[in-house]
Amino acid sequence: MLFRRETPNLWTLLTPPAVWALHFLFCYVAGAIICAKAPEALGELRLAIAAATGLALVIIAAAGAQAVRHWGFGSDAPPHNQPTDEDQKHFLAFATLLLAGLSAVAVLFGALPALFIAECGA
Repeated sequence: MLFRRETPNLWTLLTPPAVWALHFLFCYVAGAIICAKAPEALGELRLAIAAATGLALVIIAAAGAQAVRHWGFGSDAPPHNQPTDEDQKHFLAFATLLLAGLSAVAVLFGALPALFIAECGA
């Protein structure tokens, strides 16, 4: 695993949305710069966005895999709302797993314009 921990914490919970935000920022800022300064380099930008998307998905998948390991893959069904350390661990892990899935979808949707936009607009 990328960052193995014994228990989940807020850092593991925030990793997938932070990776999505950085990916989104990279895609749209790089697209704006390339379209403003060098529209002929759109092909290279697509490759860079594809590489960034792959890296982001790998990091999000690692966070999701760690969340599955912490959650125990449903050994205790939600809701995890009791005031115990075990339920807190399960809740954070399940929330991290859900955020990892949502962030992976958001990363894919953030990269979709690179597939469909053929040229920079005026």
